[in-house]
Amino acid sequence: MKLKVCGMKFSENIAEIESLKPDFMGFIFYKKSKRFFNESKIILNDKINRVGVFVNQEMNEVFDNVKKYKLDYVQLHGEEDIKYCLSIKSFCKVIKVFKIDDTFDFNTIKKFENVSDYFLFDTKTNLHGGSGKKFDWKILKNYNSKKNFFLSGGISEDDVEEIKKIKKIHPIIGIDINSKFELPSLKKDREKIKSLIKKI
Repeated sequence: MKLKVCGMKFSENIAEIESLKPDFMGFIFYKKSKRFFNESKIILNDKINRVGVFVNQEMNEVFDNVKKYKLDYVQLHGEEDIKYCLSIKSFCKVIKVFKIDDTFDFNTIKKFENVSDYFLFDTKTNLHGGSGKKFDWKILKNYNSKKNFFLSGGISEDDVEEIKKIKKIHPIIGIDINSKFELPSLKKDREKIKSLIKKI
């Protein structure tokens, strides 16, 4: 199971987490986020996928950031439509986020299968990710696509065994972690992530 560490903000912390060799590292380019990334560059091992997180942003802004930071994936966390996703996919791989609650209809996302490399399922809140809240994973029984997805939303170390059970049924490519592995300074807790990696 792959690991994506999202909400990376500080260069020294990026280096600390890089040493743990996660598969993906996420950088938020949405200015209203408290984890907004505004360092001049990303210094990171090429073996770790760089993911830029955007929310309903202008195409030119996304393109410029992909080029500047050498992003491998664009994660779309807003209400981006198929046409927008297709345009992004012309210059970068796409992770499309869907915000899940108890009434979510998975049939509504099948049309995004061909314009996304992966889906990501996060908890529906007023925030665009990083809420620390978990949705009821039982609703995944309604997922009827073969598209691989990341599971996100309030995931902690205590959830690993349950996620492994779900993975036997559904095409989970990995987990996306953020606030549950974060210090008050918004830096990610290296020791907690190290402990998680041993379990997954």
